[in-house]
Amino acid sequence: MKKVSDILARKGGSVISIDADTSVLDALRLMDDRNIGSVIVTDGGDYVGLLTERDYARKVILKGKSSDETSVREIMTTDLPHIIPENSVETCMHIMSENNIRYLPVFRNNQLCGIISINDLVTETILTHEETIEQLRSYIHS
Repeated sequence: MKKVSDILARKGGSVISIDADTSVLDALRLMDDRNIGSVIVTDGGDYVGLLTERDYARKVILKGKSSDETSVREIMTTDLPHIIPENSVETCMHIMSENNIRYLPVFRNNQLCGIISINDLVTETILTHEETIEQLRSYIHS
């Protein structure tokens, strides 16, 4: 059974982060520059939440707020479930489905060590299926 640690080993554990007092507009620019849909939010270097494109759409655009006058702190998501590298891909899929979320922060010893997305889980599942298919092909041809 594949685990979060397998995903982090494949994609790496580095995360892109911004300070909670950063303007939403600057955060969006960073997300655009890095071609990412979320960014870790820190305060004094500590994890405090996550900013996603969904947060922007629902908490800035729909509420008529200004992107350059609103801080990330005002709209970030703060109540995401925490997972650990030993969690299975299936567990993460269940957590994401149950909570209708697309990202999960990963913690080791209460320290952020990565983030996984629904896309990471789908990719890992596809890779697992491809490995199984190749093993079956090898078995049949031997």
